[in-house]
Amino acid sequence: ASPFNAWVVLKGLETLKLRVDQQTKNAARLADVIADHPAIAAVRYPHREDHPHYEIHKRQMSAGGTMIAFSVKGGQEEAFKLLNSLELVDICNNLGDTKSLACHPSSTTHRALSDEEQASMGLDRSWIRMSVGLEDSDDLVMDLTRALNSV
Repeated sequence: ASPFNAWVVLKGLETLKLRVDQQTKNAARLADVIADHPAIAAVRYPHREDHPHYEIHKRQMSAGGTMIAFSVKGGQEEAFKLLNSLELVDICNNLGDTKSLACHPSSTTHRALSDEEQASMGLDRSWIRMSVGLEDSDDLVMDLTRALNSV
């Protein structure tokens, strides 16, 4: 890397912990808020007690991370409707930014796998993955709740 690019990376690393801590808080809140929504079939967030591997995550992770996954009742059609209803959260396959992003893995990142292969991973066409960013958590809750209410 050039000296300038190395400097830019170093500057970003100075605030990495602060950013990831806030994104993690936002993700945990979103997972908890949407878990009881009538349009949601399931939520996967490592530090929720209903996660299949919760005990392992609690031993190995100090927090639940910045990613959540959720299954929308009604399958792919309703999942797409939800994604298209989001205003603050962008649809993008490259997750892991400081801005909240969502994707539909069955039709993007996992599209080369058969439905059977996806099912063996616990994935079907109703699932959405969301990389939670630094936006105000109230704004994220409002955007996702409004989108869920549209399905």
